[in-house]
Amino acid sequence: MNDLLFRQVAITDPGGPLHDTVADLHISEGRLLRAGAKLPKGDAKVIAVEGLHASPGWVDLRAHFCDPGEEYKEDVRSGLDAAAAGGYTAVAVLPGTSPPVDQRATVEYLLRKSQGHAVRLLPLGTLTKGGKGEQLAELYDMQQAGAVGFTDDLHPVRNARLMLLALQYAHNFNGLVMAMPQDPDLMRDGQMHEGVMSTRLGLRGMPAMAEPVRLARDLQLLEYTGSRLHVEAVSTAEGVALIREAKARKLRVTASVCAHHLLLDDGVLRGFDSHYKVMPPFRSPEHIEALREGVKDGTIDSIVSDHRPEDVEHKKLEFGHAAFGIIGLETAYAVANTALQGRMTGRRIVERFCHGPRAVLGLPVPHIAEGEMAELTLFAPAHQWQFSNSDIVSRSHNTPFLGHRFTGKAMGIVANGQMRWGHGS
Repeated sequence: MNDLLFRQVAITDPGGPLHDTVADLHISEGRLLRAGAKLPKGDAKVIAVEGLHASPGWVDLRAHFCDPGEEYKEDVRSGLDAAAAGGYTAVAVLPGTSPPVDQRATVEYLLRKSQGHAVRLLPLGTLTKGGKGEQLAELYDMQQAGAVGFTDDLHPVRNARLMLLALQYAHNFNGLVMAMPQDPDLMRDGQMHEGVMSTRLGLRGMPAMAEPVRLARDLQLLEYTGSRLHVEAVSTAEGVALIREAKARKLRVTASVCAHHLLLDDGVLRGFDSHYKVMPPFRSPEHIEALREGVKDGTIDSIVSDHRPEDVEHKKLEFGHAAFGIIGLETAYAVANTALQGRMTGRRIVERFCHGPRAVLGLPVPHIAEGEMAELTLFAPAHQWQFSNSDIVSRSHNTPFLGHRFTGKAMGIVANGQMRWGHGS
């Protein structure tokens, strides 16, 4: 990587020596050589962008790369490229592939395939063998190979006894159990949030109570075991309230929300556009308000992309037959920043992309400091822009945000001795 000189960068790095300062950043061979005012250019490549900010590198806790098995939708390299375009320097990858990531060999496959990229891949393993909810997977073995947590993703464990065993076993090696708070029986065959809008559209609804019913069970099991639990993709007011109460009782629980759930409600389904079909579903406005408040007060620790690529054959169908999911790595920050503008400070929003996810996984914060290897995200929180096809790096294009105007954009990253700016290296 050539020497880089970023001009007039506002630094957001709580706990770091340069926090809340504006400085030029001179990076040489991947290391922050010097930070200061009006640094000499020398032979460095100069990058000057109005309103440019920098923070320690962002981490996504929830992305699907479809590799192995469905690489035509996304593979490791294209997924990491999309993550870089979205400002991430590390991304936790969901295990629901074909075959699933339920053993050491598949964890090692993902790590091997991601070597050399600017973005670090953090493998997640399944909680149960094959993600079938019948028998615990080899959790400790996968953690020794590099897995950072365990989840069956959209297939939450039905059997309370098995969930109890998972929490007890993971507690022995401080493993992280991650769970979707959904009761699959209450959600069965649903197409959207159950409410006035689902009745009006004639679509089978998924009741909001499916979330707190399952979450209450998991929190009771957590309290019994004293283990760690991360609640994935909270989407209801009741879910936020339960997590807030659990944190007040000092349970070891963290939570995330999908960026798109902070911006859109179930009214977007009026046109039966399958690009808006997601899981959990878009909820009604009162739930969106509770989610935003949960992010603001710290009940929700992290904002995630829930990047879930789908090809045209699975997505561009009659609504009831279309697959759930949208791509989100390229837009997560823009979506969240737009939704939360005026509600909380830019610093707090960035913390939900950087410090919150790192705390969930126990990862250190790579502070921006002279002499240190650079792992940072560059972004422009006031930048006004319109999302278009040319902004998509993922192999799949299943997004409802084409043509949408946003405030705030991830501009690039510097990590692992490389710079990724926009879509290039």
